[in-house]
Amino acid sequence: MASFVYKARNTSGALVSGELEATTLDAAASDLMQRGFTPIDIRPGSASSRATAREHKPGANRKTSTQSKSLAERDVLEVFSALLKYKKVSLNELIIFTRQMQSLSKAGLPLDRALHGLQGSVKNPAFKQVLQEIHQGLESGLSLSAAMSKFPKVFSPLFLSMVDVGENTGRLDMAFEQIGKFLQLEKNTRKQIKSATRYPIFVMVTIAIALAVITYFVIPTFAETFARFGAELPLETRILMAVSDFVVNWWQFLIGGSVAAIFGFRSWLRTDNGRLLWDDKKRSFPLVGHLFEQIALARFSRTFSMILSAGVPIVHGMGVVAGTVGNRFIGDKVLAMRDGISRGESLYNTAVSADLFTPLVLQMIAVGEESGTIDQLLAEVADFYDAEVEYELKRLGEAIEPILIMFIAGIVLILALGVFLPIWDLNTAVNR
Repeated sequence: MASFVYKARNTSGALVSGELEATTLDAAASDLMQRGFTPIDIRPGSASSRATAREHKPGANRKTSTQSKSLAERDVLEVFSALLKYKKVSLNELIIFTRQMQSLSKAGLPLDRALHGLQGSVKNPAFKQVLQEIHQGLESGLSLSAAMSKFPKVFSPLFLSMVDVGENTGRLDMAFEQIGKFLQLEKNTRKQIKSATRYPIFVMVTIAIALAVITYFVIPTFAETFARFGAELPLETRILMAVSDFVVNWWQFLIGGSVAAIFGFRSWLRTDNGRLLWDDKKRSFPLVGHLFEQIALARFSRTFSMILSAGVPIVHGMGVVAGTVGNRFIGDKVLAMRDGISRGESLYNTAVSADLFTPLVLQMIAVGEESGTIDQLLAEVADFYDAEVEYELKRLGEAIEPILIMFIAGIVLILALGVFLPIWDLNTAVNR
């Protein structure tokens, strides 16, 4: 038995703390909930600290060094097999996997047999390799969540946390059911975003190709014709010809500069400061800024509701939630809320300090915290944000169409003035 120090709230909402003995952290959380407490923070006590110190003795370092050396000496085929597991696994494949695992777990089928059977139904070779290695991990004595944790590119922290809780509570089927619902909602959100942006992207790409063809091929031909007449050209035509000459003479540098700018921007986004600044600025973009924020808050509410209903301690759960919202700026706000809760503040006060939620949502959080139904009310908050996202996406499509029409009309007007005005002037001169 290990010793754990905990902070929790009782049925009246008062903050309590103490120490208890349990086999694992999740067992300690279950024990607290059986007593009527809501776990806030659970940390290993003195006994666990000694066990941790023994795990970090020099012999363990020598073992790690030996494993690293063995890893470096693998042949080419093994390296390729290791890289294969990091390839893309689609969201649809994960949804199908969770539904199958829910059904098999509910039927009482052992996990090793379930995974062995699923390997034959998976068509993606990368995902099949992942399932094979998870199956091997189970046979070697690992838990399902520990075996899945070797594939962070496939299974998110939320996925792993829910599986871990399902294993420890004996309700793995319920865990996979909740994960499947969350992934399905994520799929629907992505589908709505793609549907709203497909038409504008298609129009912009078409306009870009048309402008490139006109600038590189059409305008130089007109320029040669106008030059033979030796007439004075309008300002609009001279501007178009200057732009066309620049593109024809420097197109290699334009393409190279564009590619370099894209790669530079992507590299900047991989930095902590770059991602934080970009996610903050996205919230202030015209038309779409509020949409980005609504999507992140919908993910926060849905994920946090699942974490709480599964019995994960609040402090640990908010750390998981911060990594799943898809926005680094809002994720840092969630981490600040976690720090406030660990200091003994209420969820409502930390939510007010975060300055992210509407008054309606704050009222729902306050009521849920007082009544002990915070997970249910957060699910309702998530439904509220999902409805807001759907409305914003419809409004975005309605707003973009007239903007695109005006943009196309402006381009056509500029080209018409630049190309046809000289022709009209020449016809007038000839008629005279």
